[in-house]
Amino acid sequence: MITKPTLLIDEKKCRANIELMFSKSQKHGLDFRPHFKTHQSLEIGRWFKELGVTKITVSSLEMAEYFASEWNDITVAFPVNVLEIERINTLAWRIQLNLLVDNETSIKMLSDVLSAKVNMFIEVNIGQNRSGVAPTDHTQIEKIIATIENSSFLTFKGFLAHAGHSYKCRRKEDVLKVHEDSLQLMKALKEIYISSYPNSIISLGDTPCFSIAESFDGLDEMRPGNFVFYDLTQNKIGSNHTSQIAVALACPIVSLNKERSEVTFYGGGVHLSKDRFKDDEGIIFGRVAQKKGNGWGEVVPNTYVNSLSQEHGTLSVPIADFNKYHIGDYLLVLPVHSCMTSNLMKSYLTLDGKHISRF
Repeated sequence: MITKPTLLIDEKKCRANIELMFSKSQKHGLDFRPHFKTHQSLEIGRWFKELGVTKITVSSLEMAEYFASEWNDITVAFPVNVLEIERINTLAWRIQLNLLVDNETSIKMLSDVLSAKVNMFIEVNIGQNRSGVAPTDHTQIEKIIATIENSSFLTFKGFLAHAGHSYKCRRKEDVLKVHEDSLQLMKALKEIYISSYPNSIISLGDTPCFSIAESFDGLDEMRPGNFVFYDLTQNKIGSNHTSQIAVALACPIVSLNKERSEVTFYGGGVHLSKDRFKDDEGIIFGRVAQKKGNGWGEVVPNTYVNSLSQEHGTLSVPIADFNKYHIGDYLLVLPVHSCMTSNLMKSYLTLDGKHISRF
């Protein structure tokens, strides 16, 4: 019984999303290293294992520790934090640990305190402008590689990038342009260094590009993550249909205001996050899906979450539909950003009533 905000997961939809992306990796001969920061669950991770996935990506060393109980090849897709050397050493003794770096200083500091072997990716900034070395800064890249090579515990793994700027796109054509530009930048780096480092690879990851693109020439590894659940932002970009969104937040209705044609529900920023986007109606914090059996179907038209505070959510509904909403019932809110919502909620409830825990 739903009594408070509860994150529901449609296992059938989730497994279908996993199978679709895995099939794409197989079709194009790519290593599939999915990013687990979206679901952060050992049980959901096993659904990947059933298909033969053996390598994963996470976003922190703590998350790597959690998954290291069942996975032995993990990339932490975040610039290495040398203050966590104790965790790095402990993990590196247990599993094949792959880290990111974009500067010489971190490498030098690691080299002085490492006690186990670690693979190092050079993170490349291909347009998101968050972290990473410029792909044309060969002087800096060569200095980093040389510093890695001088360490007895470090091995140069290759070049890694995240096309996060694809999330700003609102047309498939724009996503494909980001993808092609990213691929060309990474391929150019590989061509320069592959003769000296024949085992080095290029690794790319973002859900919009890998959902839409069908050309991956020269790429070695793909690391999308959000696709496991998808969300309204991905739908707005063009990555997925709303029928593929595999999580919904069940939110009890607590108040009705017919004058404003608004429904107040229990579910706020601490449950959904305050991620939002602009659509035809204005700023959108979520949309409501129609109830269908134990789960949900299509999005209810002209109905949207127009504001969130800490615990409150406010749903704008057409006046003609207002009498369909009742105190004591609950809404099924599709998240704007499923990664943030699942991180805040900390567990899932399947449509057949099973609880799934997570990191």
